[in-house]
Amino acid sequence: MKALAVTADDFGLHEAVNEAIEQAHTGGVLTCASLMVGADAAEDAVRRARTLPQLGVGLHVVLADGRAVLPPRRIPALVDDSGRFSERMALTGVRFFALPRVRRQLEAEIRAQFAAFASSGLPLDHVNAHKHFHLHPTVLSMLLSIGAEYGSPPVRWPREPRWAAAPGGAVANALLSPWLALMRWRLRAAAVTCNDQVFGLAGTGAMDESRLLKILRRLPEGLTEIYLHPATRNELTPAMQTYRHRDELDALLSPKVREAIRACGAVTGGFRTLTGANRIERGTRRAA
Repeated sequence: MKALAVTADDFGLHEAVNEAIEQAHTGGVLTCASLMVGADAAEDAVRRARTLPQLGVGLHVVLADGRAVLPPRRIPALVDDSGRFSERMALTGVRFFALPRVRRQLEAEIRAQFAAFASSGLPLDHVNAHKHFHLHPTVLSMLLSIGAEYGSPPVRWPREPRWAAAPGGAVANALLSPWLALMRWRLRAAAVTCNDQVFGLAGTGAMDESRLLKILRRLPEGLTEIYLHPATRNELTPAMQTYRHRDELDALLSPKVREAIRACGAVTGGFRTLTGANRIERGTRRAA
């Protein structure tokens, strides 16, 4: 059985992102969006999402390269005076491991982001983290424990098949493999659903029509997530200067992509919809 969730990350980052997500869902193949609850255009994103009941909206936990929900005085070890997280993820990850004070503030911020999503009134379809920071064992622990209070939503497992990886990505894949294996084991132990594979890592910011068609021609069995970063214009932030947001939106609106999904026989939808079907869950377990 093939199940497919097509997700847009960074919902709420900018109105250009929100506009693209609305267009890609109503006129294209987008089925999910991951919401940054502390971002500048989060309120606009929630307003749009309330008019799109079939869009599976999840929580995109931000702990790097973004703005916190709590004020800086509550989490001074995590953010600068303006409330922004550091972009130095390696150093930040070490501090998560080593410093109890940092971990307490981290837990408070993650809890605040879950609460902010709940206050939107939107059903929680899934949870993941910006820049896949939930690969960090400390972050994952908190996502699972706090997430259990909100219905234990499905979690993105960021493992991309080798054939889709970027050229020269073998070393990176080898370094990540132990963390990915640990993450999958912990998700299973917590009885939390996840995808069997993801596409979007190697092609981040360049998930155009040709790349989507290539993936869909070889779409594996089980639950697959394809994630993108669409927007109605390019160059939204300094960190995304090379992202081809418009091309990704065009790909989501492409009739060729829609036909390729139909031809491969995949069932599409949000995570809750897909994992709520017993036949999909059985297929996912076999693929695992």
